[in-house]
Amino acid sequence: MGHVHQHPPTAVRNNQSSPAEHVKMPKKAALASFLGSTLEYYDFFIYGTAAALIFPKIFFPAGDPVVALLGAMATFGVGYLARPLGGIVMSHFGDKVGRKQALLITLVIMGVASIGIGFLPTYGQIGYWATALLLVGRLAQGFSAGAEAAGASTLTMEHSPEGRRGFFTSFVMTGYASGMVLSTVVFIPLAALPEAQLLSWGWRVPFWLSVLVLAVAYWIRTRLEEPPVFEEIVEHDKPRSLPAAAVLRTQWRDVLRVAVVMLFSVMQTTFTVYALAYATGPAVGLDRTLMLTVNAVTIGLSMVTIPFAGIISDRIGRKTVLLVGAAGCAVTSFGYFWSISEQNVVLIFLFGFLNMSVFYSCWNGVWTVFFPEMFPAEVRYSGMAIGSQVGLILAGFTPAIATLLAQPGPGGWIPVAGFTVFCLLASSIAIMTARETYNVPLEDLGQPRR
Repeated sequence: MGHVHQHPPTAVRNNQSSPAEHVKMPKKAALASFLGSTLEYYDFFIYGTAAALIFPKIFFPAGDPVVALLGAMATFGVGYLARPLGGIVMSHFGDKVGRKQALLITLVIMGVASIGIGFLPTYGQIGYWATALLLVGRLAQGFSAGAEAAGASTLTMEHSPEGRRGFFTSFVMTGYASGMVLSTVVFIPLAALPEAQLLSWGWRVPFWLSVLVLAVAYWIRTRLEEPPVFEEIVEHDKPRSLPAAAVLRTQWRDVLRVAVVMLFSVMQTTFTVYALAYATGPAVGLDRTLMLTVNAVTIGLSMVTIPFAGIISDRIGRKTVLLVGAAGCAVTSFGYFWSISEQNVVLIFLFGFLNMSVFYSCWNGVWTVFFPEMFPAEVRYSGMAIGSQVGLILAGFTPAIATLLAQPGPGGWIPVAGFTVFCLLASSIAIMTARETYNVPLEDLGQPRR
């Protein structure tokens, strides 16, 4: 491997048989990203489920249940305010020191924050201090999550072989489906507990169990090497002193484009958090366990469809798959809310399957490769992290916005579905303005078009 050091970077990059290729670890990188995302989204979903079903009753004063629900949804959204900060801080280290080191730190922050939430006293014990501590835990979760997806996507994409970047990088969000299933499998038996036990200790168990996923994910990540393309930057070019400033100066349009495209993710928080609260609330009154099962089954099936979407995007392009997903999500979101309002269990499962398992998988299988492919290696982590986390702020507050938009009566969900479609439309327009990157070699990504 010594002769790699003899050539300038361009020679190494243009030599397709370079020994640097031999240190790519696509399978190990995909596994490490899968497990890290499993932890992130396990924690994401247990918090979202608890915010919909538990937190209004134990972290806010008794009285108006709508105000308490709004408060719980707002604490859910506040985590998203910390995500851009986490993305900027940790991507700075990721682009300067290494992808692996930054991802190990983010993993620990997420695990400690989630386990800590499981030990919090309630409002009945210490009043508003409980609400404040819940907020601190959620901010720490958000800080970690802001760096996790961008770092895992960047690392996996750079380890992937040409022509298969979409497939390998799709495992970042296959971890999302795994985390969702894991969280729901843990929550379903607890949701069946008597109310007193659920509110006293039952809700804490899922947060404590974060330690198991944290331990496995951390162990795998310590055994992963940096991608060859990053090692070349360290060896031949000095990493940028301020990667975030560099990418905002040279590619601010791409950072903005990523932020707008990310509005697609409003669909996820609408489906998994707000629809759960709407379906189990007084307006509809469906069983908690039923709706948690809908979430688990429909998102669980996407563990198959997400990699499939990545494979298709390697063959026909990223943009086509994303646009098909946006159109499908827009139509099926109306069907999903309508079937909930009609309390039709068969149609709830059908539209849930089409929305999450099929069309939303077109998004989850592709965005993790589409975004890092917009930027060159030396600012890749920063560009993706800043753009995606700014765009995710609206997704985080969507359950609170939906709670405000919803109207009384059978069709009260229509403004919520309309808001979701508006976000999907904005995302689609931004996708259409982007460069198609599925057939662009790794060394040309983020460079001026030839």
